[in-house]
Amino acid sequence: MHLTNQVLATSEVFVDFIKNYPSQTPVVMLNILKFKEKTDDGVETGEAAYNRYGRNVAPLLAKVGGKAIWAGNVQRTLIGDLTTEPDRVLIVFYPSKEAFIEMATSEAYAKISHDRERALEYGGLIVTESINF
Repeated sequence: MHLTNQVLATSEVFVDFIKNYPSQTPVVMLNILKFKEKTDDGVETGEAAYNRYGRNVAPLLAKVGGKAIWAGNVQRTLIGDLTTEPDRVLIVFYPSKEAFIEMATSEAYAKISHDRERALEYGGLIVTESINF
């Protein structure tokens, strides 16, 4: 897994999600995060900037009915690419794609999203839908 220079969705990918993900279907987002050692201005660590983003995004998630389900710092990889690994994995629930879009395109989110961008070397976001085994 190449964990660099992927932090924002392209407009094509975002538009495809809007058009083609089923409406009013719950969404669980898997975040795969690799922090910058230092933010570009050198003021703080990427982890510190991301932690601030996390605290500030929590009320926006709640406002649309979303919530962080689980987060964990990666300790080691047993199976997979051993040369590069993420620093943290985060799972976030949204009641629908519409809730995610509402939050992600809100003015309030625009005011805090810079911390996510400045914090991450890689910020993979994988859209999943729950299944039953």
